[in-house]
Amino acid sequence: MIRFFIVAISSILIAGSGLADEKMSGNFLLGQKEFKKCKSCHMIKSEDGIVVVKGGKVGPNLYGIFSRKVASVDGFKYGASLKEVGETGLVWEEEQFVTYVQNPTLWLRKVLVNKKAKSKMSFKLKKEAAVRNIWAYLSSVSP
Repeated sequence: MIRFFIVAISSILIAGSGLADEKMSGNFLLGQKEFKKCKSCHMIKSEDGIVVVKGGKVGPNLYGIFSRKVASVDGFKYGASLKEVGETGLVWEEEQFVTYVQNPTLWLRKVLVNKKAKSKMSFKLKKEAAVRNIWAYLSSVSP
């Protein structure tokens, strides 16, 4: 919890100075609220077992998602299309994440150039700003 507040304060200072990096283009405080929509399926838990957000296990752990290879959480059973994307070596960056969360199946079809590709994730968060806020939040609670 202390780590979160240190990161939060640092992020506010960095954002206020105009030096925020790419992974923080949204508002992480708003993202923390928005993440409530995600936690029914996703948790945020560090490698050393620190639970940032206790959530479901239907979706993969989102701790450290930025710059992580797609479909690479050990032990999680991904859908075939997402695994195929992961095999290409694509990593989660903000733009990929935002487009995916807005419409997972459409994103997979475009990335794989396969109109039959489909996602196991049925949830869609249409508002781009909300997804960018979630990205900023995930970035703020991860290394």
